[in-house]
Amino acid sequence: MMRRILLGFMELHILYHASKEDISGVFIMEELRRHGYKVSPGTIYPLLHKMEDMDLLTSRWDVKNGRRVKLYRITSKGMEFLEEGRKKVRELSQEILGD
Repeated sequence: MMRRILLGFMELHILYHASKEDISGVFIMEELRRHGYKVSPGTIYPLLHKMEDMDLLTSRWDVKNGRRVKLYRITSKGMEFLEEGRKKVRELSQEILGD
């Protein structure tokens, strides 16, 4: 059950960063590691692909440091999902944490 909860939060975290700039799977893994979560490519890339299939993200190929990299950006549907998710997380966390 904890894994499902964390994946939901990861989706919102991905959408947040994708709303600020183009992101890659490696960027997200490093970002989550910075927060104390070690997430494998076998978790992140299927999640990014699922979010793209749901039209929450769009992708394009680019070359960085001589390597081909798939970059993701939030869609308008993704922005709606992020805003709704923020409201729900705020409401529930205030009740759970007492803030």
